Amino acid sequence: VQLQASGGGLVQAGGSLRLSCAASGRTASTYAMGWFRQAPGKEREFVASISRAGGTTYYTDSVKGRFTISRDNAKNTVYLQINSLKPEDTAVYFCALRSDGLIATGTSRYDYWGQGTLVTVSS
Repeated sequence: VQLQASGGGLVQAGGSLRLSCAASGRTASTYAMGWFRQAPGKEREFVASISRAGGTTYYTDSVKGRFTISRDNAKNTVYLQINSLKPEDTAVYFCALRSDGLIATGTSRYDYWGQGTLVTVSS
């Protein structure tokens, strides 16, 4: 399984980005996906997760109402729409795949990881 994250960049506070994560080597409808982020000097933290069919999503409190996770199983791609960006959202964002199809928040619950895409928010 390979995960390719993209879509990061430098944006001003209040701006938006859409991150994408393309998966290969696995049938999309069989796995759950998550987004995590890691800011400089901090541990990797959970951001959002989506179930294999997309019917269930879960977000960490700090991004609720601003971030939206979605998926297109026909394209084997998961998205993270990020709105109202804040400087504290600056981090490398990672996508991850969980084989059993259930959403989860812990990093240890995910089986495969992408390489990360950098989001930098200027104030």
